[in-house]
Amino acid sequence: MAQMGRPGLSAKQKKDLWLRWKDGQSLSEIGRAIGKHPGSVHGVLSSHGGIVPRTRTKCAHTLTLAEREEISRGLGAGTSMRQLAKQLGCSPSTISREIARNGGRWAYRAASSDERAWECAKRPKQCVLTGNHKLRRVVAQKLQDDWSPQQIAGWLKCRYQNNGVMQVSHETIYRSLFIQARGVLKKELISHLRSRRMMRRGKSSTTDGQPRGQIVDAISIRERPAEVEDRAVPGRREGDLISGSRNSHIATLVERHSRDVMLVRVAGKDTNSVVSALVRQVKTLPEGLMSTLTWDRGSELAQHKRFTVATDVSVYFCDPRSPWQRGTNENTNGLLRQYFPKGTDLSPFTQRQLDTIALKLNTIPRKTLGYATPSVKLAASVASTS
Repeated sequence: MAQMGRPGLSAKQKKDLWLRWKDGQSLSEIGRAIGKHPGSVHGVLSSHGGIVPRTRTKCAHTLTLAEREEISRGLGAGTSMRQLAKQLGCSPSTISREIARNGGRWAYRAASSDERAWECAKRPKQCVLTGNHKLRRVVAQKLQDDWSPQQIAGWLKCRYQNNGVMQVSHETIYRSLFIQARGVLKKELISHLRSRRMMRRGKSSTTDGQPRGQIVDAISIRERPAEVEDRAVPGRREGDLISGSRNSHIATLVERHSRDVMLVRVAGKDTNSVVSALVRQVKTLPEGLMSTLTWDRGSELAQHKRFTVATDVSVYFCDPRSPWQRGTNENTNGLLRQYFPKGTDLSPFTQRQLDTIALKLNTIPRKTLGYATPSVKLAASVASTS
């Protein structure tokens, strides 16, 4: 039967994915390493709340694949069950049950029998909060009171010193929140956590040594040419990313003078993907239509020097936590939410579709332009300066 939709991740890819997530890599970095879209990576991570799943294990007394292969060869040679049990050093009843549950003497196969044993080993250990209703109510109430899981775990240990049943670790609370398949604590309680994150990196995860949030040789917005402020000269743009579900993003470039907007399809939020996409799009512009770009402090433009060399466009960065310094872009992003509501997966949109949406927005009259359209305003300003 033909596979429908996107192909899934192999066991090897999932293992690599979790190792990279634990090492602190971004979704885009992981996706690029395993050859998958960041949205696919996000889907795997979010299903486990960002918490690395435990490695599947079988009981130490369970038959191994090598032993099952010996059983299969013995059955083919007509060896009795007692003889097989003696060769493997186990009880004849173990051999008898193994053969009976996997098709009988004539249908027994080692590989399928071993795979079935792995499937049976999936039975999860019941969460502490699942069977203890009183403890679950206490934990839920403290979360609603904005206590952190660590504070709750510490308080329970002091409050119920001699009652281990009423104690739980903070990691178990986090798991019960983020792994919603457990159905123990309501997802709404996540909003009471200080971080407000929807996924959690394990306590052993680290981003040490990674240049996150550091933009080397960033030029401050305070050094931007004075004519940019009064919007008198065309070609000064502000840029940002709007985000959708499944870790999907679109870059927006808004011209300050005319409010003309360009939408750019990006493969991921990492700086290599964003800068490469911006370079391709900016090179399609006629000469003189873009001379400066103002961006926030997001690390997606960490390779701003490469962008400047490729396009001859100077890049300036806003002050930290100062979105109003890119007010034109922020306002335009709000208008774009009519076409890209929050929670929309942005990855299926092609560049041609984005160009169509940008054209539609650029041909709608704006009050701030005296009800002229951005397209007309831009064309007029270019004509006057040529």
